[in-house]
Amino acid sequence: MDSPPHDTAAPQPTPQPIPTGPGRVRGVTSGVSVLLADNPGPMTLDGTNSYLLAGPRSIGFVVVDPGPDDEAHLQALAGEGPVELILITHRHADHTAGARRFADITGAPVRALDPTHCHGGPPLVPGEQIEAAGMVVRVIATPGHTGDSVCFHLPGFSDGEPGGPDAVLTGDTILGRGTTVIAHPDGDLGSYLESLDTLAGLGAVMVLPAHGPALPDLAAVCHQYREHRQQRLESVRAALLVLGDGATVGQVTDLVYTDIDATVRPAAELSVAAQLQYLRGRG
Repeated sequence: MDSPPHDTAAPQPTPQPIPTGPGRVRGVTSGVSVLLADNPGPMTLDGTNSYLLAGPRSIGFVVVDPGPDDEAHLQALAGEGPVELILITHRHADHTAGARRFADITGAPVRALDPTHCHGGPPLVPGEQIEAAGMVVRVIATPGHTGDSVCFHLPGFSDGEPGGPDAVLTGDTILGRGTTVIAHPDGDLGSYLESLDTLAGLGAVMVLPAHGPALPDLAAVCHQYREHRQQRLESVRAALLVLGDGATVGQVTDLVYTDIDATVRPAAELSVAAQLQYLRGRG
């Protein structure tokens, strides 16, 4: 399961209109456009959102998550103009599989937190501020979905001048619909909850997720996600009272995740494993 699954039973924030339809670049907010990859599915929602960032006087772009190894998608991204830098939110293949080929096409370096996914550029450093293509991009470490997950904060400035509203590219840490799986054992629920708190501290800024529509209020979504996680934890605790402390992941999943399609059953089991690790680690 290389693609990031999502939790279909999550709260549903009111989505904002966002570009849809693969192969067409659309503007989202000041300095940000998106190209939807043609890889829809139960794990990827409508597909992977590849973002293009550029200040108003820049002829080049920063591309975030070039997406799958789909030549048509990569060529469409490259066709928008010179690419100065390629950034990766996390290791899953629907974000990274096309990165090396895209670097070859554009000559731009690829930077990720995990050195494995860097091509011609150094690993990202949490807290660093990147200036490229007339944009300021701040790297925020948000482990939890995976250990190498990061988000990219665009603080509303481009070319050194006030631009559009603040926005955060959230990768799979926050999705436009549902909530993401905690990809155990690399993913960790305790870390994920801390990451939600970190993001909530940025306030009511725009959410630009890697899957699904944009959302208007990051802090509100983080609060909903936290509530949902706590509800799931309570359900797992209740299941253990019935099944016993030694219950398996499969047994707990059968009892707790009764409302999911079989195609996302593996995702549910990953989340249950993360929840059990979190509960058992707390004693």
